[in-house]
Amino acid sequence: MIHLHPTAPLAERVLLPGDPGRALLLAQSLLEAPKMFNHNRGLWGYTGAAADGQPLTIQSTGMGGPSAAIVISELADLGAGRMIRVGTCGALDPALELGEIVTATEALAADGASQALGARGAVAASAPLVAAMPELRPVTTVSTDLFYDDREGVEAGWIAAGAQVVEMEAATLFALAQRRGFDAATVLVVSDVIRPARARIGPEALREAERRMGAAALQALTESPALR
Repeated sequence: MIHLHPTAPLAERVLLPGDPGRALLLAQSLLEAPKMFNHNRGLWGYTGAAADGQPLTIQSTGMGGPSAAIVISELADLGAGRMIRVGTCGALDPALELGEIVTATEALAADGASQALGARGAVAASAPLVAAMPELRPVTTVSTDLFYDDREGVEAGWIAAGAQVVEMEAATLFALAQRRGFDAATVLVVSDVIRPARARIGPEALREAERRMGAAALQALTESPALR
């Protein structure tokens, strides 16, 4: 491996936070006696036993599709069979509330990485994992390359295409899953409301929502069958 240097076993099932700090938080919340799986390039990862007694790896991907594609590809090479992105999103749909946990059934490929992997239009999450999260609101996300940009007109186009939230990595994950033959889903905390007026979740509320997000993703992995 070039970017991941495993120092502990990789589990068949993996949670993928972008933020290394979120990886640590989830490892502390979900794993018994976690061991560091990777620390190369600051991409912290951990493996340990989850509440069901089975191994779980939590590996940060960094920010954006290109970084996520490197990490996800190397995890697939190492044998990961089910991966769930656990991250944050901005709400384009005013019905969504700060701190709400949602699952993306599909991602609109508005980013370069997923398009380079062959994604055109919308790319779907893996149905078995989505079905294992019936308590979460299903949404369509749009994945983009830019976090700070002037996109007032662009957002209107995304909404017209069916997007309810926006983030940066789901389309890349789903495109790689279809290409490489593993199961993938995305669970997101609504950390920002974009319309009708911008608002952002507070840090303590975000930490609490991240724990709920991790628990929901782990439940989906526990209830869905392994592919291999």
